[in-house]
Amino acid sequence: MTKPSQTAPAYTIKNLDHLGLIAGMCKELQVAEYIDAIAPAKSKDHHLTHGQLLVSMILNGLGFVSRTLHMYPEYFEDKPIERLIGPDILAEHINDDALGRCLDTLYELGVSELYQGLAERVISQLGLTGKAVHLDITSFHVDGAYAFGDDDDTQRIQLVKGYSRDHRPELNQVILELITESQAGIPVYLQALNGNTNDQAAFKQVVASHLSSLKAAQESRYFVGDSALYVTESLQSLHKQGQLFVSRVPMKLRAAKLLVQPYRPEALTPMGNGYHGMWSEQNYAGVPQKWLLIFSEHACKRERKTLTNNIQKATEQALKYFKKLCNQRYACHTDAMKAVADFEKKHKYIQILEASTDKHPHYQTRGRPKKEQQPNGYEYQVTGVVVTSLEAVKTAQQQSGLFIIATNDCTATLSMEALLDIYKSQQSVERGFRFLKSPDFMTSSLYLKKPERIEALLMVMTCSLMIYAALEHRIRRGLKEQQCYFPDMHKKPSQTPTARWVFFCFSGIHVLQVDDSPPLIVNLIDRHRVILECLGEQYLKIYS
Repeated sequence: MTKPSQTAPAYTIKNLDHLGLIAGMCKELQVAEYIDAIAPAKSKDHHLTHGQLLVSMILNGLGFVSRTLHMYPEYFEDKPIERLIGPDILAEHINDDALGRCLDTLYELGVSELYQGLAERVISQLGLTGKAVHLDITSFHVDGAYAFGDDDDTQRIQLVKGYSRDHRPELNQVILELITESQAGIPVYLQALNGNTNDQAAFKQVVASHLSSLKAAQESRYFVGDSALYVTESLQSLHKQGQLFVSRVPMKLRAAKLLVQPYRPEALTPMGNGYHGMWSEQNYAGVPQKWLLIFSEHACKRERKTLTNNIQKATEQALKYFKKLCNQRYACHTDAMKAVADFEKKHKYIQILEASTDKHPHYQTRGRPKKEQQPNGYEYQVTGVVVTSLEAVKTAQQQSGLFIIATNDCTATLSMEALLDIYKSQQSVERGFRFLKSPDFMTSSLYLKKPERIEALLMVMTCSLMIYAALEHRIRRGLKEQQCYFPDMHKKPSQTPTARWVFFCFSGIHVLQVDDSPPLIVNLIDRHRVILECLGEQYLKIYS
């Protein structure tokens, strides 16, 4: 007697991994609600709102797979979309048409203004009270041809060749300018700029046009930037607006050279952690300020090692160029010696000993000159010996590890250590740029059909950085408040894990459903629960 056949159960597996953490932070910060309140969906044909589409792009960006717009349906095919974005949404709904229209809408609303409003809400919700904001700039490669007419007077960015921070000047590029708060490293302002924008010009523009709104929204005490901020127009504008600044001083300034050249180690005060400092009262650009000359032991060791290598390379290069110089002929002795002087100026670590010239007769007729024939004139060739300039090397070694920080906070309450800490927190924006340009993120090379969409995509990338930084801050704060620990890469307990490490540890978590039974979370272990309990009920719900 045959047994009745049984239908095999239907299994459905969705990859949740760390995406639930990202979706939870987007819900906690109400990212979709903020966008939808400003830009409600216009078409009934689209199944997702603009806010949900932005969250979808953030999930893709922080999924570290770098999918282009037309590949989004494939990316979301194996994801539990109802948990991450909302109910009744299919992967095919998140297509390039819907995403492109969303980018167009973000551009029309003004990406800088839209993002600044979102960032203000985020800073308020997280209760961040950083005492400084940091300004910096970077570039991204742009693939594809983007034609602009001579009469193009729109406000869209120009995707053109310019100075490349990645040493790829042959590629078109776009510039991203960020201002980041110091406590969690969350960007509070973004601006997309033309590919050939100069750092100093960009900094002057943001100081002149946007500083007042940032001061009102962020209430930050200090405005921090690198040496590109330290130009006359920017300093005067900051001072006029009553904004305290902290900036690195370019060492090429005459006042900086005068401060560094008579440098004496014994004149500096130990600050701890290998730093030594000395105050100097200055009045550069008509702005009263204090300069802090700092010597770093760690930077000195690093820079002297680099200096040794640079001197060796420079000397080898100088020998080749000097050989070519000696083969050239000059009309007079003066011209030849001027060429020697110019050569020494160009190669600062070498000098020419026994510099002189050899006098050579010059004949206008061809062939060997006849006996007793007088030359029509004389030409001069340089002779001499190339050696390393010990004085220049000694000066460079003495100045290794030295740098100057300037501020217009001239109060006695600001200590050397506090000023250095404020400036060092500039690493928060630099860390954000490294994150944005990681090959695992949205890649450093962009391609879209319109420059407007590239500008909007830069906002999406910055939103992804915002969510990443906010999540890392919440995890660390939660671990400390609840006195919990999360194992680091060496399996040692830590309260300061990076979000990237937490994301890695959450890989392999799946949503399993058998037939019509309730879905189950698979591979969730104790270390995952530690993070979820620190983050709160909303995150526990996503992973339950």
